[in-house]
Amino acid sequence: MIHTFGPFTIPWLRGPRLIRVYAPPRPAGVAPPVLYMFDGQNVFDDEPSYAGGWHLHRTAKGLAERGRAAPVIVGIDHGGACRVRELSPFQARSRGQAAHLVRWIARDLRPLIVRRFGVRADAAGTALGGASMGGLAALYGHFLRPDVFGAALCMSPSLWYAKGKIHRWIDRRPRPPSSRIYVDAGAREGSAMLPGAARMVDRLRARGYCEQQLRWVADPEGEHREHDWRRRAPAAVEFLFGGHQR
Repeated sequence: MIHTFGPFTIPWLRGPRLIRVYAPPRPAGVAPPVLYMFDGQNVFDDEPSYAGGWHLHRTAKGLAERGRAAPVIVGIDHGGACRVRELSPFQARSRGQAAHLVRWIARDLRPLIVRRFGVRADAAGTALGGASMGGLAALYGHFLRPDVFGAALCMSPSLWYAKGKIHRWIDRRPRPPSSRIYVDAGAREGSAMLPGAARMVDRLRARGYCEQQLRWVADPEGEHREHDWRRRAPAAVEFLFGGHQR
C-alpha cells in the first residue's frame, strides 16, 4: 500500500505538493532505512508520471522478500513548472532553491516519517535520491546536510547545470563522515551527461572513496528516461542499503 500525505506547503517554494510513502514488510522490532526521492510523481506507479514510474515499491518489496535491508521509500512531488529551479543548488546569476527543499525535508518531513513509520533516524540509514535534476539535488543535499543524509542515489545527475558549479562546490566541502554514493549515466544521454558523471566519480575517488562507498555504472544503452532509471534502480537501492536486515 502506498500512503499519501498532504498537500504540504514548502517555505520559499511555489505550490502545494503531495508526499507518497511505501513501507515494505519488515521483521518485528527492526527500524528500516529510508530513501527520500525527488520527483515523487515518478517514484511509484505509472499514473502520476508523464513518462512512467520507477516502481520503487516493487524494488523495496523484492529486497525485503530476499531478507535484504529494504528502505521505506518517500516520494516528494516536484513543483511542475518550477521543478528545475527548486531542484537546482545554483542558478546562472543567483542561488537556486534546492537548499530550501533539503532544509524542509530535514527539519519538517523527516520527523514525520520517523514518527509514522519507525525508520532509522541516523545519517547512515537516511538517503536522498533522484534522477537528472533530482540526481544533482540528491548529491548536493548529501554534502549540504551530511548530519542528516548519509547516502545519495544519483541517476543521470545533471552535473553540467549552471556551468558545472557542483564540481567546484563539492571540492570545497568536507567529506561526510558517513557517505555512500551511487552514480550512473547512459551513453545515449547526450554528449555532456556521461563524461560529467565520470568526472565527478574520479574526483570522489581521488578523495579516498572505495568500491564499498561509491558505485559507478556507465550504461552503454542508457537513455535519459524513466524506463532506464527503473531498470537500474534495484541494484542502485541495494547498493545504498546493502546487507541483511539489522
